[in-house]
Amino acid sequence: MSATARNRTSGIDRSLQVMDILAERRVPMSAYDLAKSAGAPISTIYRLVDELVAREMLSRGRDNTVWLGSRLMRYGLVYRSQLDLFGLAQQEMHRLVEATGETVQICTRDEGMMLVIGMIEGEGHFRVASHVGTRVPLNWTASGRLLLGHLDDAARLAAFAETARPSATGMAETDPQRLATQARADFENRLALQFNASEFSVACIAAPIRNEEGACVATISIVLPDRKAEERQAELGRAVQTAAEAVERSLWQ
Repeated sequence: MSATARNRTSGIDRSLQVMDILAERRVPMSAYDLAKSAGAPISTIYRLVDELVAREMLSRGRDNTVWLGSRLMRYGLVYRSQLDLFGLAQQEMHRLVEATGETVQICTRDEGMMLVIGMIEGEGHFRVASHVGTRVPLNWTASGRLLLGHLDDAARLAAFAETARPSATGMAETDPQRLATQARADFENRLALQFNASEFSVACIAAPIRNEEGACVATISIVLPDRKAEERQAELGRAVQTAAEAVERSLWQ
């Protein structure tokens, strides 16, 4: 590979790293703080930020901090408009919120992470920390297990061995073998539950959305206080399964 190609690849990697950091932190940052977070030379990040701002991939605030740019929004809207799955799932999200009164999310897999791509908040004052764009390790959530549940035994075990991380609550399972076994059982049951693994006093009840090949391409889940989840577990489990099945029927037509 030529030196030019290596430099170009390095520049792309650095650009993605900067945008990933901003997406994870969810707040504007200075070029200096970005450089520290990226472990990159400050001069490199300053130059890169200037180039990305000029191309509207990043935007610069009055305090000289930078944030994601309008060009990314255009790309994202065009991409999402082509996702039949997301459009179909949105309809079921609204129905599920109306039927249960609880917060509903649509999640997909983003490499070794679970990514929230859609969310509608339920009634009342309950709020969760995860919103659209949030990425957390797959082993922290019911949805994360389901997203690996269709894989064969070796692939499932390898995926958890590579990606499992302790959660802030200390309650997320991290043993790859136990995770792999549970993920398969959850996928076959078409239902997964998780209590207090990613946030204290928060539970998740999720069902897989499968494509025609039988792979879990997304999940639809209800996120609610753990106390309410225990009280309504059977009812909400049926409701989220019904919603997932409705998305699948529309997707397979």
